[in-house]
Amino acid sequence: MKAKKILFINQEIMPYVAESELSRIGRKLPQSIIDKGYEIRTFMPKWGNINERRGQLHEVIRLSRMMIIFDETDHPLIIKVASIPATRIQVYFIDNDDYFTKRLMANDENGEEYEDNGERAIFFARGVLETIKKLHWTPDIIHCQGWMGTIIPYYVKTAYKDEPSFANAKIVTSLFGNGLKKDIEPTFRQCLEFKDAHSDVLDNYNEKFDFTEFQKFAIDFSDGVVEAGPGVNPELVKYAQEKGMPFLSQAEETEINADAYDKFYDEVFGDNE
Repeated sequence: MKAKKILFINQEIMPYVAESELSRIGRKLPQSIIDKGYEIRTFMPKWGNINERRGQLHEVIRLSRMMIIFDETDHPLIIKVASIPATRIQVYFIDNDDYFTKRLMANDENGEEYEDNGERAIFFARGVLETIKKLHWTPDIIHCQGWMGTIIPYYVKTAYKDEPSFANAKIVTSLFGNGLKKDIEPTFRQCLEFKDAHSDVLDNYNEKFDFTEFQKFAIDFSDGVVEAGPGVNPELVKYAQEKGMPFLSQAEETEINADAYDKFYDEVFGDNE
């Protein structure tokens, strides 16, 4: 069976943030997949360095104002949307004053990583999944690109497993050569708790929950893994390959290989059919 609908969960997308390996792939891969005949939806965080006026972002009232609750705190969810010029790509932005609007990306103005990046990833994950539910859209494949999407595979396989939008979805995680330098904060454990998602799952990982462990967490609940570019931690590549799941290496590619992704998506979607 061939997958028809792809949900891209991107950490960065050009032209909304500066050019990087992540933002180039975030921009070019969805377009190449549209050209292959897929229907897509695309999400990213509304980082504080995004110029809303220049990017022509506007709030989607009917999707906004829900409260995301964790660690006994209410966090307002704001959804904004924009269209990338000269493309058929519409981007949904997950926003919140405390986590995104008043912050930069992974690092602050002094170049220091934020101490609550794990918590920010949890808010982003739940914001994306709740918004997809409201859109009444059913993706065949959910493709996560960047550390901000690391929580998505676990939530889809636990807290959201009985939701019609995700019941049959397969998860793909892309690995990149860059990532967080600091360990994930200790408060991440209690913030992770939601419905059937329980923090004791983290007992399966090193107590020092660094970026490598964080990525292993995503791999363990994924149905396929992409080595998206050069410089990926060889330990993570080996870890993914030893799982025996579909694996696509793009480490040597300088441009998006749409045919390779198309074939890979078919392999992932049909893996458990």
